[in-house]
Amino acid sequence: MTARAVAKPHAARRTSEHSHADPAATPRCERGHPWPLGATVEAAGVNFALHSSVAEKVELCLFDDSGARETARIALPCRTDDVWHGFVPGLKAGQRYGYRVHGPYAPETGIRCNPKKLLLDPYARAIDRVMHGAAWQYAYKLGSAERDLKVDTTDNGAIAAKCIVVDPSFDWEGDERPRIPMHDTVFYEAHVRGVTMQMEELPPAIRGTFSGIASDAAIAHFKRLGVTSIELLPVQAYNDERRLIDMGLSNYWGYNTVGFFAPEPRYCAGGDPNDFRRMVKALHAAGLEVIIDVVYNHTCEGNHLGPTLSFKGIDHPSYYRLAEDRRHMMDFTGTGNTLDVSHPATLRLVMDSLRYWVEEMHVDGFRFDLAPAIARNGSGGFDHRSPFLSAVAQDPVLKKVKLIAEPWDVGPGGYQVGGFPQGWSEWNGRYRDSVRDFWRGEGGAVADFAARLCGSADIYGPSRRTPCASVNLVTVHDGFTLHDLVSYNHKHNESNAEDNQDGESHNRSWNCGFEGPTEKAEIVQLRERQKRNFLATLFVSRGVPLLLGGDEMSRTQCGNNNAYCQDNPISWYEWTEERRSDALLAFVRALVDLRRELPVLRADRWYTGEEDGEGRRDIAWYSVWGLPMTTEEWADPQVRVIAALADGAFVPGGKPCDSVLLLFNASDEEVSFTLPQTPVAEGEWRVRVDTSDDASLAGTRRVDAEDKFELAAHAMAVLTQPVKGRGDAL
Repeated sequence: MTARAVAKPHAARRTSEHSHADPAATPRCERGHPWPLGATVEAAGVNFALHSSVAEKVELCLFDDSGARETARIALPCRTDDVWHGFVPGLKAGQRYGYRVHGPYAPETGIRCNPKKLLLDPYARAIDRVMHGAAWQYAYKLGSAERDLKVDTTDNGAIAAKCIVVDPSFDWEGDERPRIPMHDTVFYEAHVRGVTMQMEELPPAIRGTFSGIASDAAIAHFKRLGVTSIELLPVQAYNDERRLIDMGLSNYWGYNTVGFFAPEPRYCAGGDPNDFRRMVKALHAAGLEVIIDVVYNHTCEGNHLGPTLSFKGIDHPSYYRLAEDRRHMMDFTGTGNTLDVSHPATLRLVMDSLRYWVEEMHVDGFRFDLAPAIARNGSGGFDHRSPFLSAVAQDPVLKKVKLIAEPWDVGPGGYQVGGFPQGWSEWNGRYRDSVRDFWRGEGGAVADFAARLCGSADIYGPSRRTPCASVNLVTVHDGFTLHDLVSYNHKHNESNAEDNQDGESHNRSWNCGFEGPTEKAEIVQLRERQKRNFLATLFVSRGVPLLLGGDEMSRTQCGNNNAYCQDNPISWYEWTEERRSDALLAFVRALVDLRRELPVLRADRWYTGEEDGEGRRDIAWYSVWGLPMTTEEWADPQVRVIAALADGAFVPGGKPCDSVLLLFNASDEEVSFTLPQTPVAEGEWRVRVDTSDDASLAGTRRVDAEDKFELAAHAMAVLTQPVKGRGDAL
């Protein structure tokens, strides 16, 4: 062994000579066991286990209920396969603790141990406070000319955040997962604080908390919409960057994780971590799934000049991808660091965390932020057989829940839309781009628009996946809201204090003729129509629709397309009477009901477009003249008008439903559609949606198949009629 070899177990029993605790009061520490990692409550005490392959000694520090006074410092007595462990009799749930890791402070070699800095347990089930970036979080001397090479010897134990030992018991009262099939799913992306911070009917103490999401008022809104699965932005404990705090801002979105097992304290009503479980139980009782956005691609510790709160000080070279010089870090995430999920210790952390949120917290699935960064192999390349994707593929717990990738990161080869294996769905960024391009009148968008409407077989078919691999989206948290998408050509992020340099500049948006708010009636009407166009397209597309929370009430961020640091009314829902009565809300509900009524729209199989023996096709595309689209028309950049007929007889596994005729007009002029004359289309069509006419939702308007259909500029229509002729389902 080298000079950095770990001290033998008997030597590690000594109390640190630098301890602030009374040695006489130090509890007895027994050998314990190395598994499971973290702090585990047992009948006679608590077992502690921490992985570190670079430590020479690990001290467990216990604190009083205030977290300010260290009551004991105990050297963990044993190391088994780089797991330091010990059992402390008499300890109970509620005990506050942290670790001090002794070893080299040698950033130039990739090791950054500093026992003067109290560290959070990577497996902590709860953290005792909301964390805001501050000087105490740094292991090096701030302001030094040597920067991170100069160790800071100031002890931060009294002011550092503490872990809390958690009692795992909870009365789920027979909680049952909704287990909604993917093809019946409607995702609703929401932020825990954003939904209820301005919901005045709730007590102030629960606004912006898990209890707020679980409130009768919030659940009633979700149910009124008809969505099935609430997809929450990150709920795991995170740290606000010091830079933001200094500017009077905060990391509102929460993509800055410090604790992969701990619910974010600011969302826990009364400071109780079980508030998350109560929320899940309430949503499940209402038939709603809970999907959580998880950030396993990086941590809040930033680059080599970032804070040291946990991983960096415990085992920097195991947890992170380091650059060739070892001092610096690989950055495939744009945050300064990338977790090395190809390393066994980090892979174990991620898999343990995922299973914990499924088995102990009862979540129904995950959306993986910057998923390619997690799915890279030891060499740093995206790999179908990477350790992470391989581990997930064989895991019996994770096979039962929804797995959704954000299929891009900022590293080489990071754009992986369509690149994930079977068992995964993906946020379909190409769907967003194509649909936006079509409705803003971009030339040459028709062919790609049609492919996206059909579920993106060109993207997901090669991996033998089905349309449900495509999570279809027009707007999400990252970018414009739907209202802003039709109101702004340019981002307006001045409130982020970065001189409007942050956020995406190419938004594929169209302000309908005026930048920002206006009272011009013709522009307001056009914007409302465009919002309906986007929503109607979303809900008639094969794949799985995702609705950005608040879009149903025309929520605006005043042109801010990167509101990650805006924990204020810019990001919060408005619950005014005007917003609650927004006609768009009823429109969304009607679309959800229509999709549920017509399985031909959500069937989890690919359209083929091939003609059967009766001259029928599961889908056929037509020009404005009612004739099949030609090769030349598909390629013509001037074409902005198209129709699609989905035959309701081609519904797998059930009886036929109504056939659906979709008419799209992204041009600047009203058009007169000749309705297609086929064996499917005979008799009357019922107009279910006309985005230029609110009254169309009543479904009372009828159109004969031989008539023309007049469709306004920048509008679409959905027509249905019972299946003709063919009586058998496929």
